[in-house]
Amino acid sequence: MNLSYVSTRGAMEPAGFSEILLAGLAPDGGLVVPRDYPQIDPAALESWRALDYRGLAFEVLSRYATDIEPGELRALIDRTYTAQAFGSDEITPVIELEPGLHLLRLSNGPTLAFKDVAMQLLGNLFEYVLAREGRELNVLGATSGDTGSAAEYALRGKRNVRVFMLSPDGRMSPFQRAQMYSLLDPNIFNIAIDGVFDDCQDLVKAVSADFAFKTRYSIGSVNSINWARVAAQVVYYFKAYFAVTTDHQGTVSFSVPSGNFGDVLAGHIARMMGLPIARLVVATNENDVLDEFFRTGSYRVRGLGETFETSSPSMDISKASNFERFIYDLLERDPDRLASLWLHLERDGAFDLAGSAEFAALERFGMVSGTSRHADRIATIRNTRARYGIVVDTHTADGLHVAQRYREPGVPMVCLETAQPVKFAAAIREALGVEPPRPEAVAGLEERAQRFTRMPADLRLLKRFVAERCVAR
Repeated sequence: MNLSYVSTRGAMEPAGFSEILLAGLAPDGGLVVPRDYPQIDPAALESWRALDYRGLAFEVLSRYATDIEPGELRALIDRTYTAQAFGSDEITPVIELEPGLHLLRLSNGPTLAFKDVAMQLLGNLFEYVLAREGRELNVLGATSGDTGSAAEYALRGKRNVRVFMLSPDGRMSPFQRAQMYSLLDPNIFNIAIDGVFDDCQDLVKAVSADFAFKTRYSIGSVNSINWARVAAQVVYYFKAYFAVTTDHQGTVSFSVPSGNFGDVLAGHIARMMGLPIARLVVATNENDVLDEFFRTGSYRVRGLGETFETSSPSMDISKASNFERFIYDLLERDPDRLASLWLHLERDGAFDLAGSAEFAALERFGMVSGTSRHADRIATIRNTRARYGIVVDTHTADGLHVAQRYREPGVPMVCLETAQPVKFAAAIREALGVEPPRPEAVAGLEERAQRFTRMPADLRLLKRFVAERCVAR
């Protein structure tokens, strides 16, 4: 039976997976979600335990991509998740740091960040569906660091696809900038926006909300507003669960460094499907809008002056796009209430659920939160190497730091890795006094020629830039 997708704001006709794969935002400005979450009972869950990553990915994703023939979907998954692309057939290996504390390694893909796990599949899905339907797609995205490079490496050279990636000028690490801007493929366009990540994200949403422009120029998205990306991330929660349990009787907690809420949302979806997750720990940095909500019920978007530039820059986000999907579930999937709440957010820059029945029931979703500061990151990087012989990046350090507050006897805590430490070398040098290990594939990366376009945060200019490089339908 085909699974259909609807909008969080209620004004979209139900659509299939292939249709929403290429669309990004829903026509009403909301985010697409499945009408229902597929349910996995304990017996089915246990039957998956012996599967390798590719088999597990097929079991999870075949429940969402129901309009792709199973043999074709399996072939796409097998082509994506290879030892050559991810370093081993484990794809996302789990290591034990100490009894009850584990690290889910997600940074072994081409761009050394967790975004590769979903983005490599998304690139193959795009190419497959576009070829099947005889279409072209112009991908418009925003990045605070890792999404952009992962998307560009996944889509470079792909047939019928162009990528326009917005990033905040001067607010990524030198490695992150070089990884994106050194790509000279003719279908890749990097745009450095004068502003912060939220300005980039707002521009992408504004283009997507212009339905006529979006349709004429076939605009799609690879940000975590794209449902397929989030669905692909659900797989590694199942993988980690099997790695740290011996049967389906136990529960597991996850600590997730969080900025745009996509990675932890995937854990929420896994939990809604039936994965026995005790807690999902939302770990933020100094830009703590999400932590403030989970503590107080108040969701308050920060302006430019309140969005801090930190040593975990991929989390320097004050408006979490994927949060809308979680609030939709929190509001018991009521699109009218969600649309009203988001109208309030767009008008006033905030909403407050404190005192509401929904916020009082937040515990049933297992969400908790905490904040990590620069000093916490540096100390965690030092302690992790000293105790476990492992060097972690700054974002992973945020997750490890906050996780300590929520560990429980008998419940394994799995911390999700964000990236390899070489991407944030300055903080590693500060913490350890040494250069982080650098894979041979990225030797001399910062010295390579770079190509990008600087642009003010101007919607009119962005549209003109895209239109001049695309063929209208």
